[in-house]
Amino acid sequence: MPDAQVELQLIAHLQRRFGDHDGLAQHLRDSDFVFSHFFWLASFPGGNTIDLQRKLPRLRMFPVVVFPAFHPDMIYVGDIASLRLSALVHGPLGPSHSAIALFGFLEGLSVEATLGLYTGAVFERLGYHRAWDEGAAHLLGAAREVGFGLEAEFVRWQRRGCFMHDSNHPKLHVLADIATRLAVEAGLQPLDLAAEEYLPDLLVEEALWPVYPAIASHYGVSAQDMFRAKTAKGRPPRLYDLKSFVAESFARYAQVPREQLRADRIEAWRGDPGIRALFRSAGGA
Repeated sequence: MPDAQVELQLIAHLQRRFGDHDGLAQHLRDSDFVFSHFFWLASFPGGNTIDLQRKLPRLRMFPVVVFPAFHPDMIYVGDIASLRLSALVHGPLGPSHSAIALFGFLEGLSVEATLGLYTGAVFERLGYHRAWDEGAAHLLGAAREVGFGLEAEFVRWQRRGCFMHDSNHPKLHVLADIATRLAVEAGLQPLDLAAEEYLPDLLVEEALWPVYPAIASHYGVSAQDMFRAKTAKGRPPRLYDLKSFVAESFARYAQVPREQLRADRIEAWRGDPGIRALFRSAGGA
């Protein structure tokens, strides 16, 4: 819709720009259409998207696309419940970490021993191959909850191979499908164009997570070998192969108080004797 005036509001900037929900609702009141995914921020007074929808009844919600199957090893570490980026531990790729690397570090494994755990057999034992069914059920269920079922779109996305940059960042054609449908269902007439052929995928500028070869083989998609840190303006991207990524992760973890290196998955693995034994065997213990 080249003649439309579209305004993007970033959740992280809402309080600074509008103060609270009343300020945001007032700003949006004269808009012809308002689209939002669900958000909840304790730091943004007034509630969440449902509360905002009560003030703006025409607000249409769309689902957040989170799908970890292609990147099941990726986790966040630190005070995740605070919903603040500053409360997370940062590694080579910012706030995203390899669960295997972190647990290997915490179990006292060497970098070399930890590298030996990135295999299909280990992924199977860790439940990584269940991430597709679990992720699809969560994504499609969450979409239905906001009245925006994604069953047809999900089939189309998976036919194109890996449709995520990482667990939380979908590729441009996924976002374009959602935006197109929002426009059409609102009675608008967007041009019938492939968005990725005309627009930059801004999420490419964020950190990019590879599709491990064993995961790629399991799903029949192309493998990717390199981790890439978020690009800095005017600088070439920083790339890591698996060995350099794990080594750099270990170096970062060594500088962080151990009590901060926490995540739900890590706690679950600590309580699983079989997984503890799997990691100990990799270290020769």
